[in-house]
Amino acid sequence: MNTSQSLAERARLVMPGGVSHELRYKTPHPVYFTRAKGAEKWDANGKRYIDFKLGAASQILGHAHPEIAAAVAAQMGRMPYTGDCHPLEVEWAEWLNRLFPSAERVRFTGSGTESTMLALRLGRAHSRRDKVLRIDGHFHGWHDMLIKGAKPGTTTVPSLGVPQAVCDLTVVAPPDLDAIAALLDSDPQIGTVFVEASGANYGSVPLPEGFLQGIRALADQSGHVLIFDEVITGLRWSPGGRQARDGVVPDLTTLAKAVTGGLPGGAVVGKAEIMELLNPGETRDGLSPPVSHKGTFNAAPMVAAGAIKAMEILSAGDVQTHADAMAARLRDGFNAVFGDLEVQALAYGDSSTCHIYFGGTSIDGLDAATIRKTPPAIVKGLRDGLLERGVDFMSFTSCVTGLPHTPDLIDEAVEHFRGTLSALIRGGVLQ
Repeated sequence: MNTSQSLAERARLVMPGGVSHELRYKTPHPVYFTRAKGAEKWDANGKRYIDFKLGAASQILGHAHPEIAAAVAAQMGRMPYTGDCHPLEVEWAEWLNRLFPSAERVRFTGSGTESTMLALRLGRAHSRRDKVLRIDGHFHGWHDMLIKGAKPGTTTVPSLGVPQAVCDLTVVAPPDLDAIAALLDSDPQIGTVFVEASGANYGSVPLPEGFLQGIRALADQSGHVLIFDEVITGLRWSPGGRQARDGVVPDLTTLAKAVTGGLPGGAVVGKAEIMELLNPGETRDGLSPPVSHKGTFNAAPMVAAGAIKAMEILSAGDVQTHADAMAARLRDGFNAVFGDLEVQALAYGDSSTCHIYFGGTSIDGLDAATIRKTPPAIVKGLRDGLLERGVDFMSFTSCVTGLPHTPDLIDEAVEHFRGTLSALIRGGVLQ
């Protein structure tokens, strides 16, 4: 029995399904990892993998970056956590204020999901309207308020335990400006608009050209609060996220992952007039602060120490330029494999991402449900084949690159990809 199998058997006795995150569930069992450095990691059996998951896109600087590790270790010895204000949270907030165009004020959170929860509460408080419009297939965390519409092509909530009354407050729209304008015009209860700035699932379903500019104009005309989810795009698409790269400034922005130095945490940044609703010194409708928000580990000193060091490194833009180039090399390599093996598929993506569509050589005009509907046999075959050869993707048909990926690692991964697809063709899984 291998070590991962043994660990899985123990895990199933103490955790539902043996996992702490539903996407980590795999049959016959997950792979358990014990060490990671740069763009590589090793499992409990000592096997080495090239990592294109990078901590669910949080480790753009790579695993155990020496400067991040040193900053966190030093803070651990100085003051791990006391539950008080501290200088590092001020410095971290100043960095976000400088880098993100929308960041007039900053409030730290415990995760990306918490960031979207708080941003929606702020949007409702500022607009004084309860409904939120979100885009089909976009992902904003696992909480009740925005889970409807996360599964593309359906408004059925993908979870038990979410009350219908909560679902009724969420309006799901296609990424079509005319359709969104009609919904905003017809439903006076909608006060907030939520958009994943990359398009659905960090760009696996890209937004139409000019969509962000168009949704900004619509929100300006109608007075709706516009929120960009930049949990993945923030500091990855550019030092100031997609909003800085494309020159489109939302009212509020949700952040996590890279902006925390790859450590647990997140933030909401935005216009002062909205963010000041969190100010305990302000009163509205008899409430001080008008919008309540707590969180024991918000801006924890160890996280802030690592995040500040990450800000220093990522603010120059060199890391993003390198990661983008490595992703382009990976996409080109995968597409060359598709051509050589005569597989009707496409590798595509923006910035430092790579997505794979099995079903044709173009995704133009396709909706989220079509793009994301890869046959399960192909998904499993690709995942298992790559893992067997020592390559780990982020979500089976998608991955990201970062600072530690080199041309040699990219080319090695492409050859493993070729071997995996060849095996799937021989097994009749792929035509």
